[in-house]
Amino acid sequence: MKFSLVIYAAPYSSESAATALRFARSLIAQGHELYRLFFFGDGVHNVSKLTVVAQDEINLQQQWNALINEYKIDSVVCVSSALRRGILDQTEANRHDLGVASAYESSEVAGLGQLIDATLNSDRVVNFG
Repeated sequence: MKFSLVIYAAPYSSESAATALRFARSLIAQGHELYRLFFFGDGVHNVSKLTVVAQDEINLQQQWNALINEYKIDSVVCVSSALRRGILDQTEANRHDLGVASAYESSEVAGLGQLIDATLNSDRVVNFG
């Protein structure tokens, strides 16, 4: 079965982002296809490479990045949500003369059309947050 996940929750505001990560891993382990991850609203913080956590805590952002890279998952960050929260890929950083990207390169900043596409091309869309 083909799934897409929409993550609305920031990494440490609730258990939703961590639950979404565990769910994604479980889907892959069970042989399902993960069509797309879509980070929306405060969920865009899950792709920030500028977050530093205590040594005894799990860095969810690094965990998401590792999963996306390992399985070549299509990962999209809502552009309007991202810009409002300072999450920029290199293209957006250049476009706004900010110079430095704050998002992991594994995720693309794009519009809601990518969410519509995920809905049309997935058997199930599961929301977290």
